[in-house]
Order: sequence, then structure tokens, then C-alpha cells
Amino acid sequence: MTLRIYNTLTRRKEEFIPLESGIVKMYVCGVTVYNYCHLGHARAYVVWDMIRRYLATKYQVKYVQNITDIDDKILKKAQENNTTMQAIAEQYIASYDEDMAKLNIAKADEYPRATESIPEIIELIQQLVDLDYAYASGGDVYYAVQKFPSYGKLSGRKLEDMQAGASGRVDEQEEQKRYPFDFALWKAAKPNEPFWQSPWGNGRPGWHIECSAMVRSHLGETIDIHAGGIDLQFPHHENEIAQSEAAYVKPLAQFWMHNGFVNIDGEKMSKSLNNFTTIRDLVAHFDPMAIRLFILQAQYRQPIDFTEEAINAATKGWETIRDGILFAADFGEKFGWSNLEISSRSEIIQAIASFEEAMDDDFNTSVAMSYVFEIAKKLRSERNSLSHAGKTVAISDVLFQDWQALSYMTNVLGFTANVSDRQVTQESISEVEIESLIQQRIEAKKAKNYQEGDRIRDSLKAKGITLVDQKDGTTRWLKT
Repeated sequence: MTLRIYNTLTRRKEEFIPLESGIVKMYVCGVTVYNYCHLGHARAYVVWDMIRRYLATKYQVKYVQNITDIDDKILKKAQENNTTMQAIAEQYIASYDEDMAKLNIAKADEYPRATESIPEIIELIQQLVDLDYAYASGGDVYYAVQKFPSYGKLSGRKLEDMQAGASGRVDEQEEQKRYPFDFALWKAAKPNEPFWQSPWGNGRPGWHIECSAMVRSHLGETIDIHAGGIDLQFPHHENEIAQSEAAYVKPLAQFWMHNGFVNIDGEKMSKSLNNFTTIRDLVAHFDPMAIRLFILQAQYRQPIDFTEEAINAATKGWETIRDGILFAADFGEKFGWSNLEISSRSEIIQAIASFEEAMDDDFNTSVAMSYVFEIAKKLRSERNSLSHAGKTVAISDVLFQDWQALSYMTNVLGFTANVSDRQVTQESISEVEIESLIQQRIEAKKAKNYQEGDRIRDSLKAKGITLVDQKDGTTRWLKT
């Protein structure tokens, strides 16, 4: 089966053939670095990492992900913290790197920054002005959307419908614009803000022009895949198309890909609802690979609902997969497996054919994961019987093939496990004992004996039991 990808632009699945034989150029919109990354970011970058990994089994992939390090939100954060824009950007770039590493997201080949791309941005804006797609006004420069006839083709929106739906609403820059939906390419400098010199005066770039310039300078005028969250489809990606295709008279990307929203208990994640769960909060309570599993159990274009039940199920599922991955480390010596390198794809093709068929169908991890679980459960069952029965060489060879197939699949999906990750205690503890200790801890906290409460929590932690306190005062526990 050939790889087929859903193209947001055409609204259908299409066979994927790279523009250049054997090479895929992929650009993903990165973060605006003014705060810690949340679960929505985790979903996006786990998804694009998974897709990149699978593409890399077939092609050479050049993967570029930008960093927006100049923005109103960053400047506001700097003012609130009495520091500089650069300091805020560096702080949250570092935290981003830490969060992505925990989720086993491979580093991009390049991370171009907006502040390091100013000459390319100014050059592109000037080109649009020269072509009469943009105009200067009061120190700002705007893109004239009415000049681009196919504006709205990615999102399916029409300017006349947008105009009718505006209901008279205008933004603070309305007087500067010729048309309400024109958008800023360059913003005139405001007092006490960083700025760069340009033909239109001191200022800084608009958000949309950054990506158009960075795609062009790092990957070329037309790329294979441009990806991001569904929330970026309009206006960000729509505006990128208008800018780049007006300037270069070529398609910006062959495929446009968008991942679905993350809901929390049925509600879309949003700041107004105050339900943004940061990645670092999540990994403090759950195994990062369980979070990755939660994300990949759904097909990437579908919305997913983050609930306590869902993450608990993912945690248990990860324990099964983890034991399968570690099967060779635990029992390879017993079977005389001296070489634990994964065989070439051709040697284990029969075992992974169904997995790849699912992945070739627009990266359908919801189906692909079923084959991962099938093998992981088999290896886990064998693990449970190994201490009581010997295995023949023939069975050992079959298990080795199973383990290699599982390793191939989990590598593609980005799962990783080490023996040290599995804190298996030699001292067993029953659920009755756990619940009893939890109750003792609750009573200790009621009596303000916090030292005893901490002791019980740490004691359970040493036995591989993590306690998670809830807002309503209850406590749940997880095996880690």
C-alpha cells in the first residue's frame, strides 16, 4: 500500500509522492515562547514527531520548526517581569526543549528564529510591496487580501462572507488599513519596544510573514508538507499561502496537515476556561510515555478528550508496551540473544505489514496501536511464565522476531523505555494495604501532621505507588 495523506487544502486523502525523489521537506509551525507548553502543544509535536519518524523509514526527511521569539505576548511578559524580550524567549525555549525531551520528541534539523530572520522577512515584504500585494501606511505595512483572488482556499472561507459576518467590528488598526481583513506584515515601533530598521521605518515583523520567510530561506519556495494545529489553519496558514504564493507564483506546500484539538473533560482547552494543563505538570504525575500513548491512540486529525479515565487507561497500556520493549533486556541473556540490534525492515516485514498498512492510511495510529498491543501482550504473557518453564530454541526465535517487530513499531511511534524506568519493587504491597495507608495519610493531614503525611507518601513512592491528590480532597494512586 502506498502512503496516502489527508490534504487540508484539497479536503481528501492523496497519494504522497515527494517533490524531489527520496527527500521530504517538512515545515512545522513552532511555539511562541512566552509561557510553558501545555497538553495541546504536546499533542501537536508528538504527532509531527511520529509522522516524521515514519516518513524517515521511507525517505530522507529535512524537518524545520520555527521559533517565534518576537510577539506582543512575549513583550507583555517581559514588561510584567521587568526583564527583556530576549530573556523571556531564552527561558521558555529552554523549558520547551526540556518538555519535548521528556516526551522523546526528536530535535528538528533546524530551529530558525524570527529575530534571526529579519533580513529575509524585510526582503519578502519589499517584494510584496513591489508586486502591489502590500502597501505601507503610517509606518506599518499591510497585505492587501483582495489582491489575492484565491484567498481563503485553505480554510474554505470567502472574503464576502467574512465581511458580512464582521457585524461592524473593527480592530485598533482599522484606520491604517484599506480593507478590514488586510493583515500586518510590518508593525511600526512603539515606545520601549525592540525594533529593527526597515524601508518603512523602525519596527518589527508581523506573525504570519515570519513563517513564509523562514520556509523560503530554509527549505525553498515549495515544500512537501506544511503542518500545524487546526487552530492555525486560519488565519495563520491562510495568510502564509497568500504571502508566499503571491511572491513566488508557486504553491507554498504540496500537502497541508493539521492535528485536531485537545479537549479536557469534554471542553476545548482554552485560557478562558483555565483548563490549560502544562506538560511539566503532567509529567510530574504520569509517565511521559503514557502521555505519548494517550495522544497516539487517536488518529491525529480527530479531537481527543483528556480525562482521568483516559490517562489512567493509557498508563496501564504503557506498562504493557514497556514490558514488551524491555523483554530482550530482561530475558535476552537467558535465550542467548547476543545481538539485540533490530533486524532490517525486510526481515520482519510479515510481522509489521498490518502496522504499516495502518500508518500508510494517513498515519492511522488508532489502528496501528492495536498491532503494538497485540505483540506487547504476547511478550508480557511470556514474561509471566518464564520463571516457571523453560523455552525451546524454536520458541525463543519466535519471541525474538516478535520483540524485533515490536521494537520497530515502537521506534516509529517514538516510545522509549529503560530498565531503570520501571521501578519494580521487590516488596509487594496489596491494594488493601495501599488504601489503608492512603486513609492514614488523609487522617494525618486532617490533624495537620504533614510530616507523617509526607512519610506515608514517600513510603508508597518507594514501593512504586504514586499518589495524586485531587481538587475535591480525594486521592488516587498509580503504579509507576
